Amino acid sequence: MESRSKNQAGSKVRTVTLKAVAERVGLTPGTVSAVLNNSAAARSVPERTKKRILAASRELNYRPNYLARSLRVQRTYTIGVIARDLADPYAAMIISGIEHHLRQQNFFFLTVAHHNDKKLLDSYSHILLQRGVEGLISVDTLLGESMSLPTIAIAGHRPVEGVTNIVLDHRRSAQLALQHLFDLGHREIVFMKGPHYSSDSADRWKAILEIAADLGIAVRPELTIQLKGDLSTPGVAHPATKSFLRANKMPYTALFAFNDNSAMGAISAFQEAGLQVPNDVSVVGFDDIKMAAYTNPSLTTVRQPLFKMGEISARSVLGQIKNSDEYVAEILIEPEFVIRKSTAKPRPHAPRCTERTNGPKQQSSEQSD
Repeated sequence: MESRSKNQAGSKVRTVTLKAVAERVGLTPGTVSAVLNNSAAARSVPERTKKRILAASRELNYRPNYLARSLRVQRTYTIGVIARDLADPYAAMIISGIEHHLRQQNFFFLTVAHHNDKKLLDSYSHILLQRGVEGLISVDTLLGESMSLPTIAIAGHRPVEGVTNIVLDHRRSAQLALQHLFDLGHREIVFMKGPHYSSDSADRWKAILEIAADLGIAVRPELTIQLKGDLSTPGVAHPATKSFLRANKMPYTALFAFNDNSAMGAISAFQEAGLQVPNDVSVVGFDDIKMAAYTNPSLTTVRQPLFKMGEISARSVLGQIKNSDEYVAEILIEPEFVIRKSTAKPRPHAPRCTERTNGPKQQSSEQSD
C-alpha cells in the first residue's frame, strides 16, 4: 500500500507504508513493526525472518513516520542531554556514544549546553521536560534534584534520589598515574587542581591526595596550580602554567594535569620557557581525548572510556524506559592508562625547572634514560 504527498517543489512523492512492507514479506504489520522498531516483541522473531523484513524495507525505501507513531502511542521517543559545553572534546566523545546507541534503538535526543549558568541549567531542564523527553542524561553537570523521569548523570558525583551516577574510579585513576611517575623516579610533582564547577574536581583531588600519601609523594601548595575557567581548550592552563613558572622556586620533574586540555596548555608553556618535555619535565594528562595521541610529544594519560560511558548511559536510561529496569544509584567505570612520549625518567641531577629567559631550546627527538 502506498500514499502520496507533495515535496517542496509540488511534485508527488511516493510514501511506502508499513502495510506495504508486511504484504511484501507475507507477515502481519505488527510483526514487521516490532522488527523495524527493534521492540521487545522482536526477540521472538527468527533471525532469518528479521533479515527478510529489513531487506524488504530497504527495497521499498520504507521510511517510518515517527511523528505519527508518537501521536498514536503518546510517546516522543526522545532523550534530553544536558552538557556544560558542547565544544568540549570530553563531552563530544560522550555524546557520540549516546547518539550511537540511541540511533540503534530509533530514539532521538535533544542537547542543551548550560555553560555553568545555574539559571540556564534550570530553564533548559524544564524546557526539555515540556518537550516531552522520556529520559535525561547529564554530562559533567551537578543536578540538584530528581527530574521525575529516568535520569543518568555522567560524572555527577552528588547522590540524588532516582538518578544513576556513572562515575569513573578516580582512586584507581590516581594510582595508575602516580605509580607510573613514581616508578620512573619522580618525587617532586606539580599537580593541577580542577576548577570548582567541574563535578570531577573534588573526587579527583581527594583520590590524588590519598594515593600520593600511600606512595610517600608530598603534595606541596607551592607545586599546586589551581585552574579557573573553561577547560574545554588549553587556553586556561597555558597562562596558569606561565604564572607558576614565574613564581615557583622549588625543583620539580613532572606534572600531573587535571585533563588533557590542561596538559596541552602546560606543555606549550613549558616549551615556550625553554623546557623540554619529557627531558626536563614529564607530563601526564587525563581523559585521552582524540587529540592526545597527536600532540608533540604525544600525551601519556589516564583514559576514560568516554564513548563507552555515553553508550552505557543511553543503554541505562532506555532500560528504565522500555523495560522498566530498576534504577541503580551508581555505575563505576574502570580507567586505563596509556603511556606515550610525554613521560620519561628524570635526568640525574636535574636542574631546577623554572622559567628561562634565553629562548626555547631545540626540541630533542630522544628521551633520556
